Amino acid sequence: MLFVLGATKASAQTKGKVEVVKDPRVDTLIARRAELSKAVGVDQVTGFRVQLYTGANRKDAYAVQAKFQEQFPDIRSYVIYSEPNFKVRAGDFRTRIEAEKLQLEAKKYFTGTFIITEKINQPGADE
Repeated sequence: MLFVLGATKASAQTKGKVEVVKDPRVDTLIARRAELSKAVGVDQVTGFRVQLYTGANRKDAYAVQAKFQEQFPDIRSYVIYSEPNFKVRAGDFRTRIEAEKLQLEAKKYFTGTFIITEKINQPGADE
């Protein structure tokens, strides 16, 4: 039985040629996508934010954001709608330790804060 299996393996090793046929516009699209990625996504990296609020009430979300901005005017905050909830997230931190520092301070004003990982704006990219 091993002999038959070995013979099958030997006969399956034939050399061949692979020819790729594609529309030349594919290369143009790939190059264009790379240009757009550089132009739009250059300031986006994976990092950490502190989530301050999750709920279905839009007014509450914006009230939490306003309260946060009042307490922490130097830290950017974001209201994100992810059906069916609004989320308020703050900060653009490269390390979890930086986010933990904000979370510790924010706990004085907001309940149920936690740290999330997501695409952030590079700190200083908009200055």
